[in-house]
Amino acid sequence: SILNFSKTKVIALDRDIDCKRVAENLERKNKKRFTFYNKKFGDIDQINYEDLKVKGIIFDLGYSYTQIKDPKKGLSFENSGLLNMRMGINEFTASDVVNKLEQKDLELIFKFFGDEEKSKIISKKIVLERTRGLIDTQKLVKIINSSKKNNKKIHNATKVFQALRIFVNKEISELIYGLIKSVKILDVNGLIVVVSFHSLEDKIIKYFFKSLSEQNKISRYYPEPVKEKKVLKIGTKKPILPSKNEIAINKPSRSAKLRYAIKIRNEKDFEKNFLKKFENLLEIERLSRKI
Repeated sequence: SILNFSKTKVIALDRDIDCKRVAENLERKNKKRFTFYNKKFGDIDQINYEDLKVKGIIFDLGYSYTQIKDPKKGLSFENSGLLNMRMGINEFTASDVVNKLEQKDLELIFKFFGDEEKSKIISKKIVLERTRGLIDTQKLVKIINSSKKNNKKIHNATKVFQALRIFVNKEISELIYGLIKSVKILDVNGLIVVVSFHSLEDKIIKYFFKSLSEQNKISRYYPEPVKEKKVLKIGTKKPILPSKNEIAINKPSRSAKLRYAIKIRNEKDFEKNFLKKFENLLEIERLSRKI
């Protein structure tokens, strides 16, 4: 544990208010060295760091077993009842998405956030089915199962439920702006570590680290070559994966990928190309305005 180092101070953020009970226990044990904020990743710049030098920032993008199995959160396709998927500080539910958005909007969400090959068929069936009544968790699972052949590796509903969770919690913008703000907050020589659990997250993280660590990058918009200064130094080219022993103890860790980088320079305006790269995903997130 980071708190085993006696001079270390830890500031923790989580949007799930249920984490506060665990956090309060850590605060009691580590007085003045541990502070919890019920905030999202994208709000990391809204904390008063009291002139502290931030030496490291860690993103754990996964969900705990407790969160997944909590029927109130409605993250699992094994649960019954209304679709929820709100992790905290949300504006709408998965039920709102499934029962209110147009077919073409649902198709985009399932395709780009869940990599669902049958996104068009599933979204069409959803729109048809909801004319008969509200679609809940089990109705959605039935629609998905009727649209796909049985998958031996993962449950048929996995990708659609992933897409809904990402959309409801605005995980793409939270990650993108969380990364940008973290690099600005981080002290020079500080470490940024990100643990991701699906390919879309890893794609964003990989590009972010790579784009800020490349040198001698020439812009085609200038008559003369313009060298962009490196902001980060990548720790390892390939992500660090869990060992066989770790997977045996903690099965969900099998999909984890850890990437890290070291900040080597302060630079103010470095995010334009990064935001442009993933503008299409951010635009899909903005479909929530229709709800």
